[in-house]
Amino acid sequence: MKGERARVFALQMASVLVLLAAWEAVARAGWVDPLFVPSPSAVAGAFGRIGRSALAGLGDTLAKTAVAYVLSVLLGVTLGVAVGSVRALREVLSPFVVAVYGMPKILVLPWIVLILGFGTAPAILYGTIHGVFPILVLVMGGVRDVDRTLVTVARAFGATPWQLYWKVLLPAIVPTVLAGMRLGIVFCLLGVLIVEMFAGVRGMGYVMGSLANGFQAPELFAATALVSASSIAIVTALDALNDRLSHWR
Repeated sequence: MKGERARVFALQMASVLVLLAAWEAVARAGWVDPLFVPSPSAVAGAFGRIGRSALAGLGDTLAKTAVAYVLSVLLGVTLGVAVGSVRALREVLSPFVVAVYGMPKILVLPWIVLILGFGTAPAILYGTIHGVFPILVLVMGGVRDVDRTLVTVARAFGATPWQLYWKVLLPAIVPTVLAGMRLGIVFCLLGVLIVEMFAGVRGMGYVMGSLANGFQAPELFAATALVSASSIAIVTALDALNDRLSHWR
């Protein structure tokens, strides 16, 4: 098992190195405009120039994302379990949830900025709005698809409503909840970055917007790489959490 994982990891790293080498060769050959697509070596050099400001901005962005993510998970899981398990709520609210989920969230951003102004609060609120609906929709579907036989058997053995939720329903939807959490963190980060780019005064989105406006392509690529690496690390950690919680199900 460990040997197979090591082999897969080696192939992944080799693929990344081949891609970077091809990118470097194309850039050095002059097939792309360095003003818009810098070489990997130029991007690597840009890390040193933006390191301090980029890391400070990334820390600020991740802090706001963490708050938005916690709110999204709490609201999404709680409302998803409630709406998914109560038939009356599901029939009444499900169409509205799906409709709002499909609505472009950028439409509400001007109203959020108008009400809350610039700074941290609109970023957290918009990140929460972005992240809560994927979690809510997935949890609702997971609760709805729980095997009814398990619920019937638990009730036949005299399970209380609390025991039914804790012993049957929640363990059954663990994979769905974790899948929603993996999606939620990406959407929360996206929402926070959008607000920072267009209505922020600090954070990684603000840094990236400033670099883009200044046509600093290597620095912009470096900042983008930092955000991408952070997102990948968080999703990988959630995958590890999924493996640890799989025995509960």
